[in-house]
Amino acid sequence: MTEPIVVGFDGSAPSLHAVSWAGQEAVIRGAPLHMVHATERWTPDALLVPEPAGWEVEAEAAAREQLEQAANQVRAGRPGVPVTTVVVSSGAAEALLQTAEGAQLLVVGNRGRGGFAELLLGSVSRHVATRAPCPVAVVRQPQAGDFRVIVVGVTGLPGQEALLDFAFREAALRGATLRAVHAWTHPGTVTPWTVDPAVYDIEAVGQDEALLLSQILAGWREKYPDVDLVQHVVHAHPAKALAKASAEADLVVVGASHGAARALLGLGGTAHAVLHHTRAPVVVVRH
Repeated sequence: MTEPIVVGFDGSAPSLHAVSWAGQEAVIRGAPLHMVHATERWTPDALLVPEPAGWEVEAEAAAREQLEQAANQVRAGRPGVPVTTVVVSSGAAEALLQTAEGAQLLVVGNRGRGGFAELLLGSVSRHVATRAPCPVAVVRQPQAGDFRVIVVGVTGLPGQEALLDFAFREAALRGATLRAVHAWTHPGTVTPWTVDPAVYDIEAVGQDEALLLSQILAGWREKYPDVDLVQHVVHAHPAKALAKASAEADLVVVGASHGAARALLGLGGTAHAVLHHTRAPVVVVRH
């Protein structure tokens, strides 16, 4: 049985965008779609205000109605996609993480109904992107235009096999160009007591980095010969390079190490920045 795509829904506009995107991804991958709605919890504005009688029953009924309406929209637009739904009473993040066990992809909106408008990334999307057992797609409003381009950030460090496999497979399924972006800054280590800036030949280092990228991608070219691959090496911060490349991309794929989950940002600096500053949907692949 094909592993499902799981999408979180709470009735907000970002979650509707996520459902639409997940439905299309289900078509591309030939996968079933499983929609999860966590019921709204009673959060009184004043202290010691008791939960109204029948609140849980009404909240669950409203959630089921919203969820079924969204599911029917997916079924109407994509009749070949099997769609299942579930309403849970636990917290949204916990419910999505549990449901994502055995899924091939988890999809969420960038922020939910309870988020502040000025926040680009909500607590639920940040939480699941950090801890989910599968790749996580964070979706904002749809990009204007169909670029048929997928951007993937390649660090050159070991352990990015899962990231590259996801990016190449996605490009093959979509018939899209895969743009591999390798951004580098200053070579070597600058210690706190360094007085003079490091002196190096930018052009020579750039050539070395381009060779490194070619070597990393050589085996993937052979595995996915039909994918149109473009290599892009740039002297810049990785997050800035990926954000710039995303302006003309349908999807950005970034990696986050398991060790980064223990860091303050939860995802590592580059993935965290990309999620905040990239307008295209972003898939985080942990490795």
